[in-house]
Amino acid sequence: MTRFQPILLGSDINVYGMARAFHEEYGIISEAYAYFQLSPTKFSNIVNVHIVDDFDNFVTFRDFMLDLGKRMKAEDPDRALLLIPCGDVYANLLSQCGDDLRGYFVYNTLDINLSRRLAYKSTFYRICEQYDLPHPKTKTVTADGVKAGEYRELPFPYPVAMKPANSVEWLNVEFEGRRKAYIFNDPTELDTIIRRAYDAGYTSEMVIQDFIPGDDSRMRVLNAYVDRHHRVRMMFLGHPLLEDPSPVAAGNYAAILPDYNEDVFRRIKTFLEDIGYEGVANFDMKYDERDGEYKLFEINLRQGRSSYFVTLNGFNLAKYFVDDLVEDTPFDGETLFGRGSKLWLEIPKSIFLDYVAEGDDKETGKRMLESGDWGTTLEYSKDMNPLRWLMIRHMFSIYRKSYAKYFTKKGEMK
Repeated sequence: MTRFQPILLGSDINVYGMARAFHEEYGIISEAYAYFQLSPTKFSNIVNVHIVDDFDNFVTFRDFMLDLGKRMKAEDPDRALLLIPCGDVYANLLSQCGDDLRGYFVYNTLDINLSRRLAYKSTFYRICEQYDLPHPKTKTVTADGVKAGEYRELPFPYPVAMKPANSVEWLNVEFEGRRKAYIFNDPTELDTIIRRAYDAGYTSEMVIQDFIPGDDSRMRVLNAYVDRHHRVRMMFLGHPLLEDPSPVAAGNYAAILPDYNEDVFRRIKTFLEDIGYEGVANFDMKYDERDGEYKLFEINLRQGRSSYFVTLNGFNLAKYFVDDLVEDTPFDGETLFGRGSKLWLEIPKSIFLDYVAEGDDKETGKRMLESGDWGTTLEYSKDMNPLRWLMIRHMFSIYRKSYAKYFTKKGEMK
């Protein structure tokens, strides 16, 4: 087998999930580079995090990675350097680099034009329409449109959902009431927040959508691995039962059951292969009981923060990267549609038991807990020490306070 070194971009739970996948499969320690340190990768023995000043700046990023690749190749010319972005910022930076880093690293990336069309929600929905992929009814408004009050005339009734079209720019916008996404019950609420957002310096489009009824249990999340030859090798579907309720993390999944839907798999497979995708694609969607369709919300051009649930269920994402980019193993074209049997949590078990709505799905999850068929990303027995154990306990205590503050016992937002 070819020797290789995982190089991960970021420091969040997504990075830790990938580092854990590499350690589980190959016993290897990953190197990670980021512009700031986040808790999930602290006190770890399976990933070394290196902080690089101004690393979210394209020129800094490109120059640093070229220098890093040159140094690492000089140390060991025969070792493959497997580069994996683990966040929107890093995926975008790598896409801007194009082929510039391929003299030293192996990696997946997309043409910058395709990358932007998929990452930008308004253009993503236009692509969905070309492929007959359902998505919520949508009105997109520009900064000038907001000034003109165009958001007041919507082609669908309240409640409505709102999210920024440009998630990367949104990370740098600060104002009172800022969230990842919103649900508004009346025009006054929408008017207040949308004006605050643009007054705070947001410049890109805003996406306003028909709200699909139902709680977190109507959500689905799909991960697919597409190789360098644009062939979908694996797809795995998850059924979220609970999301993070805090304003800054709303929409982040906290509990996921494995799911299976061959119709969804085949439609997304055709789409990914036809557009020439490569790498991990992460889709968020929601079941609409009004017409029986799964409506796509967005595509993330990298594995999601909850994607360790794929590895947990027996489909190690690290292995797919290695088989494709390091070994270029033969593939017969028959996509693996994964089936799983384990519950993934980002929260302590007590939150799952207290806040997931009663029903068959919760009972399935409880049976998995009782039988030991469950796991979290952060609690890895081969990477546990007193400081890391205390950090995870602290993170769990923050989750408990957050759910108590923002959710009722029935799982409805306060």
